[in-house]
Amino acid sequence: MTVRIDRLDADLIELLTDSPMLPVMECARRLGVARGTVSARLARLHEAGVIQGIIPRIKPAGFGYSLVAFCQVEIIQRYGHDPVANALEQTIPEIVDMYTVTGSSDLQLRVVARTPEDLQAIFNRINKVPGVARTSSSFALHEHFQGRTLPLVAACAREEHDMEKTAHND
Repeated sequence: MTVRIDRLDADLIELLTDSPMLPVMECARRLGVARGTVSARLARLHEAGVIQGIIPRIKPAGFGYSLVAFCQVEIIQRYGHDPVANALEQTIPEIVDMYTVTGSSDLQLRVVARTPEDLQAIFNRINKVPGVARTSSSFALHEHFQGRTLPLVAACAREEHDMEKTAHND
């Protein structure tokens, strides 16, 4: 189900992104709308998959995992992507993101570690997972941003507003 995002949706998403623990009543007060409106909007956004959950943003560097690396994994094809991905997810907690990708590798991982030695040990554990053929990696030197979705939400709200304005002018 695809849902159109309007300005109120965008403002609500931004508010909860900045303060995930904010109660519905406080959201309504800050947005200048009824509590029922906020509840209905949240239900619609959850149902459509726009919002998957309202949780605090965790920064691994805050508890010592300041080293970030990207690991490209080639798998042994007879194992299949899902069994290898599931095994990696179950055995390597330092993997914070994982994607099946196209190109020269099969999986793209974002891995965090405390030290270069820890990172080497993590890569060694990744390489021991059944179905992993080989890996290659690169290190992040500086994070410019992560999880950047608010500009996209705002752009969708502007687009919706422009479409409504055009429809009213016709």
